[in-house]
Amino acid sequence: MKRLLILTTLITASIAACTTMKPGTIGSEGLSQLTGVWEMNHISGPRIAFNGLYPAKIPVIEFNTREKKFSGHTSCNSFSGTLVADDNTISFNEPFAMTKMACPGEGETTFLQILQKVNTYSVSNDTTLYFMMGDIVIMRFIKKNSGTP
Repeated sequence: MKRLLILTTLITASIAACTTMKPGTIGSEGLSQLTGVWEMNHISGPRIAFNGLYPAKIPVIEFNTREKKFSGHTSCNSFSGTLVADDNTISFNEPFAMTKMACPGEGETTFLQILQKVNTYSVSNDTTLYFMMGDIVIMRFIKKNSGTP
């Protein structure tokens, strides 16, 4: 019952936050570069090797800048929420919906903790996405071919 209440609260907060993106940013060069599916290949902080944190499934995040949404999975649970970003800043501090399956290891916890520290981003050659805390890279993603235009 408690989990259902928490999930309902997160979904309600996500819907209420739909207008949090700064106006005039959709379609701009910086923000539009986020569009697509990105697979993580580096995370800062943990003392466990990347392959040890994510032995079976690597976290993925997808951005739909046109609809101001993001979604993905932590390697275990799925998540989705409203995109709060502009040409170089981004925030994952607004509540977002997430499934709550029990997950082995520390991978999901590490992913979520580091994701909340992200406040800027940059995209290199349309293939590498860097999530940063200030100007320090704390997560790195590689663009996946999504098969959609």
